[in-house]
Amino acid sequence: MNSLNTVCPARQTFNPPFSRIYAEREALAHPRAAQVLSAFPASRVIVIDHYKDVFNRTHQSFYLQKQSQALILAVKKGTLIYPGAPFCQDFGNSHFYYTSSVMNCIYDCEYCYLQGMYPSGNLVLFLNLEDIFGEVRALLARHPVYLCVSYDTDLLALEGITGLVRDWIAFAGEHPDLTLEIRTKSAAFSRIADLAPLQNVILAWTLSPEAAARHEHRVPSPALRLQSALHALRAGWPVRLCFDPLLLLPDARNLYRTFIEEVFRTLPGDQILDIGIGPFRISTEYLKRIRRSRPACAILSYPFEVTDGSASYDRTAMHALMDEVCSLIAKYVNPDKIYRYEEDN
Repeated sequence: MNSLNTVCPARQTFNPPFSRIYAEREALAHPRAAQVLSAFPASRVIVIDHYKDVFNRTHQSFYLQKQSQALILAVKKGTLIYPGAPFCQDFGNSHFYYTSSVMNCIYDCEYCYLQGMYPSGNLVLFLNLEDIFGEVRALLARHPVYLCVSYDTDLLALEGITGLVRDWIAFAGEHPDLTLEIRTKSAAFSRIADLAPLQNVILAWTLSPEAAARHEHRVPSPALRLQSALHALRAGWPVRLCFDPLLLLPDARNLYRTFIEEVFRTLPGDQILDIGIGPFRISTEYLKRIRRSRPACAILSYPFEVTDGSASYDRTAMHALMDEVCSLIAKYVNPDKIYRYEEDN
């Protein structure tokens, strides 16, 4: 298998990421625009009327655009907060919502559902965070809110550009009935290490054994992610670990057994807030689109089972792996803190 799944000519070179920045006219007037643009003084800025004029064009290659990602600055209209998706875990929380200040991710995981969800591999940054805050305040006036802010991107990985994580943490500090989950595969805790920890802000690291991480291009190694999570724990932050998605790789049970032992040699299990475990699962329509974009990707060529429009591994084999992972983690973490995704939840 070609680990890069390349569909471009050999030795093809690409422009650096964000060497082109498309910006809506309205977005350019936003105070946050100058902050973002200052990080890319050599980039070409192209003024547009609406981000969809670039992002939603037909006949784009998600994979090729990932090799030279453009940044699009926009102002988000319409719905800003969404009910939690059924593919996502709520960790026992009522009033579960998510929001996206960014569309797409700077990482390039071969199995990522975003490749089937979006027509473009470019990254859209919505600058009007204050409007999202307004919708959250309206929800908080009715009930407590559990809000995931980093599901369709990796906000902590982008913190050096956007500063959005700091803003979300400051907002959470003003609203004790709000619980935030900030999920990441980054090793960028240092970007917020100077902030005082908040107990209603959960830093959640997605972890993968090395064999699975080979399919996560440009993502920090598992060891670096673990060190970043350790620094967050020592600083007093609530830390969640997510073994999601589990990948049914060759010798998967031994791979995950070895990795879980490594995880808890590094991290004190009794200090972990909780654990999320889930199988690889994806919309069948998304899977079709991804396979067209990455035809040489072996990890997506598995003969997945399809149930109610969702594709996943053979149920018996996947349940056996999840049983094994749960059992191994329960040696280090109270079983009551282990949240297992089930297809029929």
